[in-house]
Amino acid sequence: MTYRDIYEGWKADPEAFWMQAATAIDWTRPPSRAFTDTGPAGEWFADAMGNTCWNAVDRHVEAGHGDRLAIIHDSPISGSVHKLTYAQLQARVASLAGALRARGIAPGDTVIIYMPMVPEALEAMLACARLGAIHSVVFGGFAAHELAVRIDDARPKAIIAASCGLEPGRVVHYKPLLDRAIDEARHKPDFCVIFQREQEVAALIPGRDLDWHGFQAGVAPADCVPVAGNHPAYVLYTSGTTGQPKGVVRHTAGHMVALAWSMRHIYDIGAGDVFWAASDVGWVVGHSYICYGPLLAGATTIVFEGKPVGTPDAGTFWRVIAEHGVSSFFTAPTAIRAVRRDDPEGALICDHDISGLKALFLAGERADPDTVAWAAEKLGVPVIDHWWQTETGWAIAANPLGVELLPQKKGSPSVAMPGYDVQVLDETGEPVPPGTLGAIAIRLPLPPGTLPTLWNAEDRFRKAYLSHFPGFYETGDAGYVDEDGYLYIMARTDDVINVAGHRLSTGAMEEVLAAHPAVAECAVIGVSDPLKGQAPLGLLCLKKGVETPHEQIIAEVVRMVRDQIGPVAAFKSACIVERLPKTRSGKILRATMCKIADGEEVKTPATIDDPVILDEVGAALRRIGLGRREEADNPQA
Repeated sequence: MTYRDIYEGWKADPEAFWMQAATAIDWTRPPSRAFTDTGPAGEWFADAMGNTCWNAVDRHVEAGHGDRLAIIHDSPISGSVHKLTYAQLQARVASLAGALRARGIAPGDTVIIYMPMVPEALEAMLACARLGAIHSVVFGGFAAHELAVRIDDARPKAIIAASCGLEPGRVVHYKPLLDRAIDEARHKPDFCVIFQREQEVAALIPGRDLDWHGFQAGVAPADCVPVAGNHPAYVLYTSGTTGQPKGVVRHTAGHMVALAWSMRHIYDIGAGDVFWAASDVGWVVGHSYICYGPLLAGATTIVFEGKPVGTPDAGTFWRVIAEHGVSSFFTAPTAIRAVRRDDPEGALICDHDISGLKALFLAGERADPDTVAWAAEKLGVPVIDHWWQTETGWAIAANPLGVELLPQKKGSPSVAMPGYDVQVLDETGEPVPPGTLGAIAIRLPLPPGTLPTLWNAEDRFRKAYLSHFPGFYETGDAGYVDEDGYLYIMARTDDVINVAGHRLSTGAMEEVLAAHPAVAECAVIGVSDPLKGQAPLGLLCLKKGVETPHEQIIAEVVRMVRDQIGPVAAFKSACIVERLPKTRSGKILRATMCKIADGEEVKTPATIDDPVILDEVGAALRRIGLGRREEADNPQA
């Protein structure tokens, strides 16, 4: 079947489509129907009974595939590679689940997981799923206050953590952060389980803290506990505009069905294939496509503890792909831009045999066409941008490699996946013509695997996602659809700037800037302008070894924007920065830079990868007359 056959088949009979997709899952009690119109956004397979851990681990062992590799842990920081078969993973997860059960963890209890990129992080997630406990993974090394906020919201009965994480050149001390977070939080967990790493052995608090291995000794392993289809599998916190994080809820049955469908149809991954998502278990990509998706498919997943550059160089991605036989590779555009910046000719790719790689998938940040073109040329495989969100859990728009590789269009994540009726609306909620920029919304109901609500915050869920456009889920992204149904994501709605009454996409301008041969990475923000309301400003990171004077590069990119977008963009200024501030998942913090440029007070975002970069950007902006003037710069202030 073609993509069009599949998509039209879903539209004609969504109930039958998703009931057929559900046959890929082992059920204790199969669902009697797919969709139930209950709650704020409906529920999928609510009356089914099943267990995610069984489907991700045990059923493969039962089918005789226990010796197949389940997890490859590759840590260039520690210099180690560790492999687990499905049978080994089953034994370890059942043991951990048995120990948690012996300490009182039961279906419906919440457990926070605060771990680095080690196999034990996946084992903790699967052990919770095995028992029907609801896990909430918090990015390892997150600040103590932010962890405390999540402890108070999730109210975990237990916390599973590691003694430390590893970053290039340093050890990140997790245990002191955990201790401070528990001291600050109003809610206190019954106990904490600490996985001691050899790089740092943490001091345990008697009566509260338990050693990972010690507390499992002599305890009977636990079997899988079937739960209802609408039982929460996990809660994952995402940033909220109010400063209070939003707990995205993922129901068990829809989660399994959607991920199983996506692994085969989007990523073209089946049993025995090796899949690598270079993300972190603290993010949604880590949940969907490091832990659950590949294991549901019976594939091998790679847990990578390293960086795209610096561990040891910009060839580390290609080494991992070659050594472990990766078939499909998924990372963020910002990671590829970092690799390109250090190795602009792609010379390090030639050091490794990556002939087994079928495709590179990009998501998490808008994939500019220049980066996509570079990667496609250097790797010699399709480079597939796809678009989704923490809230959806899997791709809204993609090019379905497992069905057919559709013609690719520059700057587009291609077409909507089954389950997603994507519309582009104006401010009144009316559809706009093809090619017209507007707010991207999805007609309800959302498909399986997407959020049914927020944790203990149904009213907030309605206000944040459903109230602006009744009958639709508001994505918060802006873009357009062309005549062929291809979607273009141009910016977050907040990043669409208004220049003298013209609504302009920062993404379109970034495309132009990224095409300059000296530019490795860029961002465009809107800064306050007394005449035009807002004016665009480009921030440019240059490739290594560029010797062209900065003034010349700025003049050239200004001229390029004027030539390709037109005078209406009023693009007249840019500045060179060493680095752009980003979240740990690779998203550029454009809104934060806007505030710095406008001289507003800035609270350092909890998700920022390196807070020092904000100071660097502030200094660069002051040099061109923007931002808050410090006393050292202006004694008269």
